[in-house]
Amino acid sequence: MPLEIGWRDIALRLLCTVIAGAVIGINREEHGRTAGLRTTILVCMGASLSMILANLMLTMTGKNPGSFIQLDVMRLPLGILSGMGFIGAGAILQRDNLVLGVTTAAALWFATVMGLCFGGGEFGLGFAAMGIGFVTLTGLKWIEKRIKLERHATLAITVGADKVVENDIIRPFMAEHYKVTFSAITYAESGEIDQLHAEVRWRGKASDGRPPAFLKQLVGQYRFQKMEWRIMGEP
Repeated sequence: MPLEIGWRDIALRLLCTVIAGAVIGINREEHGRTAGLRTTILVCMGASLSMILANLMLTMTGKNPGSFIQLDVMRLPLGILSGMGFIGAGAILQRDNLVLGVTTAAALWFATVMGLCFGGGEFGLGFAAMGIGFVTLTGLKWIEKRIKLERHATLAITVGADKVVENDIIRPFMAEHYKVTFSAITYAESGEIDQLHAEVRWRGKASDGRPPAFLKQLVGQYRFQKMEWRIMGEP
């Protein structure tokens, strides 16, 4: 970071900051995230301005070269970076077992670091970070959709006129390599199942949110009064 900068250098740094923030922000905007284009640009710009201000305060007038390391102006951008944790936490939402906004929070923190790079005059590092961030948010999304992850779901059944036992429900899941763990079972006076709650695990693509095809066959075969299938967590 140079000791002396002029308005031309400041304008160039701010321009690069806006471009980098917009590249990351457009990706978040396309996915309908709450922290979109404007938020990302403002976050990136704020970090850049803090570094520019720190750069302007790095004066060596009346000081020997050895005293440069004693200056505390770098605490300003470090405080900006730490404070981004509060904004990032606000972007994360938890709804039941579903967690949303983690990638958006990471993108905001990443945009802050990019702003610090451009504000400090490290254009090569800043543009390299912008390229890596853009590829991560766009290219890796394509890969994530094709990776088979461990998925979790809850299954709740209210039995109707046809009585069933545990093996009747487990059998079709085992045939498709699903793992079923019963969490709660209510038995009728006759000893047969009245209500059932279970946790189901399997490996599948994150983009596939459809229930297993055999569930409809199971409902039709045993004429359940009610069946609820709910996917847990964010893939």
